[in-house]
Order: sequence, then structure tokens, then C-alpha cells
Amino acid sequence: MRPLKDAQLGAFTFFASALPHDVCGSNGLPLTPNSIKILGRFQILKTITHPRLCQYVDISRGKHERLIVVTEHYESSLSDFQKQGKTVSPEKVLQVAYEVLEGLEFMNKHGLVHRALNAHNVLMDCKGNVKLAKFGFYHMTDHGADVDFPIGYPSYLAPEVIAQGSFHPTDPSHDEAPPPSGPKADVWSLGVLLFELCAGRRLLHNIEISERLKFILTLGDDILPENVQELLRKCLTFLPSKRPTPAELLGDPVFSGISCQYTPFQKPVSLFSSSLRCAHLELPDDISDLCKDEDEDYLSERAIDEVYHLWCLAGGDLEKELTNKEIIQSKPPICTLSNFVMEDGESFGQGRDRSFLLDDTTVTLSLCQLRNRLKDVAGEAYYPLLEDEQSSLPQSNSSNELSATVTLPLIIRERDTEYQLIRIILFDRLLKGYPYKKNLVWKEARVDIPPLVRGLAWAALQVEIHQGVDIPRCHQYDELLSSPQGHIKFRRVLKAWVVSHPDLVYWQGLDSLCAPFLYLNFNNEALAYACMSAFIPKYLYNFFLKDNSHVIQEYLTVFSQMIAFHDPELSNHLNEIGFIPDLYAIPWFLTMFTHVFPLHKIFHLWDTLLLGNSSFPFCIGVAILQQLRDRLLANGFNECILLFSDLPEIDIERCVRESINLFCWTPKSATYRQHAQPPKTTADNGFGKTATYYSSDYQDMPKTDLVRHCPFIRRYFSHIPPWICSACVKSITRLPLLCVFPFSPSLLNTVFLHRTVHSYSRGHISGSINVAFNTAFGPDGELVQCPATGVLQNYRGRVIVVISHAMKSAAMFAAHLVKVNFPRVCILDGGINKLKPTGLLTVPSPQI
Repeated sequence: MRPLKDAQLGAFTFFASALPHDVCGSNGLPLTPNSIKILGRFQILKTITHPRLCQYVDISRGKHERLIVVTEHYESSLSDFQKQGKTVSPEKVLQVAYEVLEGLEFMNKHGLVHRALNAHNVLMDCKGNVKLAKFGFYHMTDHGADVDFPIGYPSYLAPEVIAQGSFHPTDPSHDEAPPPSGPKADVWSLGVLLFELCAGRRLLHNIEISERLKFILTLGDDILPENVQELLRKCLTFLPSKRPTPAELLGDPVFSGISCQYTPFQKPVSLFSSSLRCAHLELPDDISDLCKDEDEDYLSERAIDEVYHLWCLAGGDLEKELTNKEIIQSKPPICTLSNFVMEDGESFGQGRDRSFLLDDTTVTLSLCQLRNRLKDVAGEAYYPLLEDEQSSLPQSNSSNELSATVTLPLIIRERDTEYQLIRIILFDRLLKGYPYKKNLVWKEARVDIPPLVRGLAWAALQVEIHQGVDIPRCHQYDELLSSPQGHIKFRRVLKAWVVSHPDLVYWQGLDSLCAPFLYLNFNNEALAYACMSAFIPKYLYNFFLKDNSHVIQEYLTVFSQMIAFHDPELSNHLNEIGFIPDLYAIPWFLTMFTHVFPLHKIFHLWDTLLLGNSSFPFCIGVAILQQLRDRLLANGFNECILLFSDLPEIDIERCVRESINLFCWTPKSATYRQHAQPPKTTADNGFGKTATYYSSDYQDMPKTDLVRHCPFIRRYFSHIPPWICSACVKSITRLPLLCVFPFSPSLLNTVFLHRTVHSYSRGHISGSINVAFNTAFGPDGELVQCPATGVLQNYRGRVIVVISHAMKSAAMFAAHLVKVNFPRVCILDGGINKLKPTGLLTVPSPQI
């Protein structure tokens, strides 16, 4: 959106038509309220940006089908000339006509018709340029079908519009709706408007159209120049077939003298467009003009939607503003009783509440409270440096306060006006520098993502798009997604995905995956499709095969291993009662938790999910279980089933925090899946440095019930980068995770399981211990007290890698450790033989 500049924020309200409560649609479901239909159609209006149109910002839905629209607003309008009773010069008339036609032509290219053109809706900015207001009213109300009042003002309506009469879908006297108005209807309204400017007064309502035309021509012969007369004659042509369109009028010779003063409108370049975003950047002749004065209004340089978002955070309340201006009037219930008629015809009660009729007054939203809230924000905060130089800047008091805000819970940070201002500006600059600033986008996203820019930030994090994208045109609790426009967009994006992935099929839950991307990119279906297409291969590779049973089973097996790895006590209990992940976790992972959590929680969850690799969802699943840990441990199978049928409230911020901790403790190769997306040559692990992967010695997962008890880790045949600490090298498990959060020697230890002391003495990892199975565990699987198990107890809570010549023996030993509640136990896949070529084995070493 364009900057606020000298504009203001305005709001107006109206009511959608109420539907009967006892009527259902053909599918047996309640009808979609008209207010939700309007809300869905409104969204496209936010994307229509032109210098001659007032920018739409937001729409909110209230009680009793009330809708409040927020838009760019100016106090001055053409009605000011009428109030003064002054005539306007012919030059000004032509200027107004040309600028109005520019706005109308741009609307027509987007399939829109104004239909409500009048002097009040032609606003003027501080430079006297035209800004058309309420141009989307006709579109958002489905040509007036969703409201109880006509769209347009009778004295400005074209003859063919008046001839159609009023229409309402519930009116039984009308069999079908009249055709919607076309662009030529606005040309007539413009002609009436221009005549009023010339005459200096409004036309009388009771003058017939034919008499009005005669009056115009008679008046024109006396005082109007020939070019203005010709323009009025063309605009006020009675027959629509002979009346020109706005595009035709713009090319008329009558504007030959002023058209050269206007430059063609250049549509702003989007983030993922192939066009250069700086192609039309112009610098002033005197570079000092860029310097800001001390009293510079920095807030007015921000986009209109940013200012409105901050206004809401600073305590702005639309209904309160309209109530203060008496646009919204509250009445006690006794004064709103319905009118009823007695048998003798006498009526009682209230007549129709006129507050439900249209009041097109636009109320200016005061920004004083917002400006007062931001008065201590330093000017340099509006123009942050993106490199290391910013660290040397002097810190203001507001900067110190913001640094303390970072430590607060996310929900508080997202409602903090000053903090969101800084974060929005920073992300805005980083995204404008995409893809060259992608690394900094990742860095800042690990702190948090401002809700206002989340859609573009997500796209920048996961979608490798450096050129324009397109798609084939082939959560229903949310008002936007449940609107008819939401349904249409859902179908288009999902059909595009199915058509473009012929090897995959539609599974239930795909719409839930699409919901977050469509919500954030409601007016950019191509970007929503691109984000979804990049998301699915990373986190749900081959999940949507026609036969995905082998993929799902492998995924659930790895999840079982993760539960046992991080919480063996909970894993043992769930296994004992038979409450396995197959019973509850499939909807979690098939929809990446969108079937479990509402959208506002998914946004916070995916902010972090997109920074991790394909193993991060396992950590989220374990974190959810740990929040329910006490209830799960205390209940049996039936109670657990009931618990998950209506999942209790989950603290999503705690879930994210614990997921990151679990992710940091999980060895990279422990979550290996044969059916996962093949690794790229270079990949970012999401929480730190970039790791390069080479050929590995992964083997298929062993086909045994023991695999659910603990994960297998693998070693990589590759060069070990110098930034891996020596303790990680000695662990023989090439773990990219450790590249980010290096384990100290006290955190990672290796346990060797050998049948004989002789085999241990032939080679082992320095610092490891040798434990014989029969000396560590008794006949009932209990841990026997001995020196070796004493050492094991000291290692409880640290990562323990079990290595043996025989994989079955290693699996049994690890499973027994899990049974006695040892966390973070894993097995080296391939055993000791995989270490012999590495040169990491030590001979000899003391035996325990």
C-alpha cells in the first residue's frame, strides 16, 4: 500500500441484509450470512491501488450484520464547491473530469463500476487532485443484492438504472435480478456532477430528465466554453449504446490540452515479481532534500495499512469512534420492540429503526493517541541500518525499552505498539531487499515475525521464487475463509495443486494445509499456491501418494522413537495401555497440526516450524504430549481416547519453546526416514549455520518391534568441518545439529556394548565405557547395582549411544535402558564396523 502522506483514516458503516434463521441452503446447512459474503468480496478491493482512488484498508464485522469499512480519507470534496455556491472555471472542470475518468477507467479494468458517484464521494487531497471514495460499494454488496438500500444517489443515476427500479432478492414480485450496471452508468453520473460544478448548485430532484438536458444545453449556450459543452453532451447522452465509456472519453480531443500533464500509472512491483523493484526510483536533484527535519512526521511516510494496524494496537476502537460521532446509536431493548398490529388494525410498538438505514457519513479516525504513543520513538528507528553498523549507533531510551520487550511473551510483543513499529519497519526493509537479504530475514524470524508481514515473510523463508508465478484457473470457523470468495479461492488453489502434481492425490486434510497460506495471501492465490507447493515436499514428502501407508507408518515409527528418546516414562506407559501414535497422531502430521489448532495458534507455531527442517514436527508432537503428560500418565486407554477426542487447551508459546529445546537435543540422523525428501547438497538447519551433506551409509530401518523403543543414528562419510568441536568428533555421530548448539564433553557420551573384554580392547571410542548385558540387567529387566551401572546412572539425562557388533544385541540393550526410564538413548546403525575406516577408534583403553 502507498504511504499515508497527507491522507487520513476514515470509517463508515452499514448493515447487510439479515437472512431468516429457519431457512437452509440446498445442502441442508444454514445460509451464509450476507455480512460474511460482503467481507469475502471486500478483500480484493484492498489490492486496488491507484492515485485517483481512495485505498481500502480493512473491514470488520459486528453484531446484527453490521459492517465497518476503513479507508483512506480526505476532508475536502467537490461538495465544498456546492456549499460555497461558486462556479468552477472550465479548466478546473476539465481537470476534475479527466482525473475522475482515470479512476473510473482503472476500476473498469478490474471489473468494477462505481455506481455511487456524487459530489461527496469525489474527495480532494491537499494538492487539489481527485480521490474517488466508496468505489467498491457496488462490488462488495453484489450489486446491491446483499443490502436493503439501493446503491447510488437518485439525482446522479443514469436513466437506464432508474428504469430498472429497485430490487431485492427476497422480493417475490421480481423473478430475476436486473443486469448489473456497466461503466457507462458512471459516465452519466460524471456528467451530472460536472454540470453542477458549472452551474454552482445541485440539480433539483423533481426536474424530468428531458427538461434537465434542455436546461443544460440552454445554460451551456450562455456561459460554458464549447469544449465543456461537448464533454457534457457526451456524458449525458440518453441512450447507453451511444454514450462513451470512461476509456473512450479519456482519448477524446477535449482533453488534448491537459492529458500531456499526466504520466501513466505504474503499478507497484510485488515482492516475487521478475521486474526490478527500483526501476522507477527517482532521487531529487539536491540530495540534501532527503534529510529530515526534526519535526518531520515519520509516521506519515509509512503505509496506510501499517498506520491502521498500529492505530488498533494503540487502543483504536472503530465502534467507539462511530458511537462518539453518533453514527452508531445504542438503544435500550424496550425501545427496539417490533411493531405489531391488532385485529382492529391498530398498531403498537416501534416503527422501523432508521439506524439500520444507510448513513454514508465517513468519520475521520483520530491518530492523536497513536502519535502520542510513538512520540518517544527516535527518528532513526524509521530508517534502520541492515548491517553491522547499527550496533555502533547510540541507544535511546526507547531502544533500551524495546530490547527488554524482546524477553516478554510473544502475545505481549505482538500487542506492543512501539515494538511492532520497529519490527514492521525492519521486516519491510529486509523484504524489499529480498532475495539479497534472505539470511537476515531468517535471522530476524528466529526472534519473531510481525503479524502484519507474516504472509510475505513465510514466502521469503521457504519459497525460492525469483520471478513471477501463476496458477491455472481451472477452516470454516473463520469468517474470511468461510465466505463464498474463500470457498472459490480454496477450490482454485487446491485444484491447481492437484493438477500440477499428477503423481499425488487429494487426501482429506489438504484443505487444512492450504488454509494458513490462503488466509495470509487471500488476494494472491499464486503466492498461496507457491508457498503450499514448497511446504508439502519439505514436511510431507509423499504423504499424498495414493497408497501412503508405508510413508505414514515410517513416520509414526520415528515419532514413537522420539517419544521414547525424550520421555521414556511416558513412552512406556502409552505402550503398556496400547495408546500408540496411530490412534491420534495421523491428523497431526497429515495436516501439520492445522486440524488441531486454530489459525492464530498455527501462525505462531509455523513461524518456528518454517525455520526448522523436516524433523521439527516430531518435536512439536512430543512437546504437545509433554503438556498433557500428567493426565496421560494418570489415565488408561479409554480416558486417553476421550482426552484426544476433545484436545485440551495447549499453551502454544510453551509448545514452541519446548519444541526448540527438543530439536536441539535430537541427533540429526536419529530422525532419518527412508521416505523423506532426498537431502539437498546444501541445506540450512534452521537454527544456525549451514551444513553440507555428502553420501551417507544409511540403511533401511530394521524390521523389528524394538525400533519403537529408541532411534538409530548414522555416521556420514564426509569431511568434518572445523567448526565442529572435538567432543562432537569423538562422538563419531556426524550431527549437523551440533554445529549449532555444540555439546560439551559432559553432554554427549558413548556406551560400548561388547560381549568380551578382548573385542573392546581391539578398538573403542576414547571416553566410552564397556558394559556387559548380563552384568547390567537382572532376569526381570531391572538395573543391577554394579560399578558399570553406577557409571550409567551418572550419564542419565545425557545422550547415550549404544554400539555393538550385533544390531539385535544393541537394540535389546537400548530397549532395556528405555524400560528403566533412561532418556536420550540411541543406537549406532551398523555398529562398530562402521567406525573402523574412520580412524576414530582408540587402542588400548582402561576397562571398567
